[in-house]
Amino acid sequence: MKPQVIIIGRPNVGKSTLFNRLVGKKLALVDDQPGVTRDRRLGDAELAGMEFTVVDTAGWEDDDPDSLPGRMRHQTEVSLEGADAAMFVVDARAGITPLDEEIGRWLRGQELPIILVANKAEGRQGEAGVLESYALGLGEPVPLSAEHGEGVADLFGALWPVIGAAEEELAAAERAGEAAEEDDYSLGPLKLAIVGRPNAGKSTLINRLLDEDRLLTGPEAGITRDSIAVDWQWHDPKSGETRDIRLIDTAGMRKKRNVTEKLEKLSVADARRAVDFAEVVVLLLDATQGLEHQDLKIASMVLEEGRALMVAINKWDVAENPSSLFNGIKDALHDGLAQVRGVPLFAVSAKTGKGLDTMLAAAHEIRDSWSKRVPTAALNRWFDDALEANPPPAPNGRRIKLRYITQVGTRPPRCVIFGTRLEALPKSYERYLVNGIRAKLGFDAVPVRVSLKSPKNPYNANRGGGGNYSGGGGDRT
Repeated sequence: MKPQVIIIGRPNVGKSTLFNRLVGKKLALVDDQPGVTRDRRLGDAELAGMEFTVVDTAGWEDDDPDSLPGRMRHQTEVSLEGADAAMFVVDARAGITPLDEEIGRWLRGQELPIILVANKAEGRQGEAGVLESYALGLGEPVPLSAEHGEGVADLFGALWPVIGAAEEELAAAERAGEAAEEDDYSLGPLKLAIVGRPNAGKSTLINRLLDEDRLLTGPEAGITRDSIAVDWQWHDPKSGETRDIRLIDTAGMRKKRNVTEKLEKLSVADARRAVDFAEVVVLLLDATQGLEHQDLKIASMVLEEGRALMVAINKWDVAENPSSLFNGIKDALHDGLAQVRGVPLFAVSAKTGKGLDTMLAAAHEIRDSWSKRVPTAALNRWFDDALEANPPPAPNGRRIKLRYITQVGTRPPRCVIFGTRLEALPKSYERYLVNGIRAKLGFDAVPVRVSLKSPKNPYNANRGGGGNYSGGGGDRT
């Protein structure tokens, strides 16, 4: 593992801005209001060639341990376990506050190196705060402007003596591993995103899988804001294999008309981006609320993005009339998701762990289907049988010729059908072919993309043959 550096400090001192600066992307949500970050967020950082993992944490607040700010503080305290260093960020413009002094006292009792960072130090307004920060007893502060990138070279100078040697050892080990590694193709860790409405139990489910309170949870709806990725190894009880999984927790998605605050809009947009980077997405339902229209909208969004979809009914341990509930949701999914029939449905409990191993095993199977490639010969044998069983129609007595099919991509599976007069092919016949591909070629409930392509018509300049279908020759997706 790369050296790990924790960013710690009170709310609104610029921790997430510094995190984004170090990872080179706007991964963490940033806003003027304090307390935006609630869970730990990890990112790969590089500073002048020095690579390490940086961890953004919630703002440290002095509050009741059972309150939401108190639970956030506990998450920050736990984050220091196993870390190689911590960056204590203070606001140079605001000066040192009593809460900064409390954090400083706590950090002085920890057994890891502390780098004091005086953020917002650009201009004369921050000079007094930089000098004042010496009183924290944590050594010489690093004046920095995370927003403008000033002082990054000084930050490198402070971090290198602490984690530079560890980073060099890691690089040497990686080079040795690459030299010995066989050139085998691997799908890598399963990227599994958990999505759903607020308070469905997404964070609780991931904590149950990890067997630790890694993510902040509680009775309040909408606790999760950032999409948090956690790397984990799952031991398959059936096969005995250990499989790598990247679990992705996301913010709850409410109806669009109910999302009015800027911060919630940013959280939902972050959740949508997490779906883009996932391979398999689990839509988590609340057994006490059943399936709602918003759940179907989330499911449709996942399928439109081409991700493999699974549905899990959480809180099964408190479900009323479970058999009726399961069958009712199954029928509703069949009717509401016409584009992909037979989406896998599971009954789980984040509280007791029921059904989680079965769900994870199925997630790997559906990922295999999502990544599958069918040889062209086998694909065309199925294609010929499908055309013979149900020939395409002949509108106005003119025949539609479907010549052959080939798979042009995976993840999700994408096929192209070549033929003539494809602009007249009814959508219902396209659905017949797509459903046949999924049912007969082992793609199961995976979304399959099919494009239609005709040869150019050199005698019709208006139709041209390229681009979207608008008449004779051309393409249609």
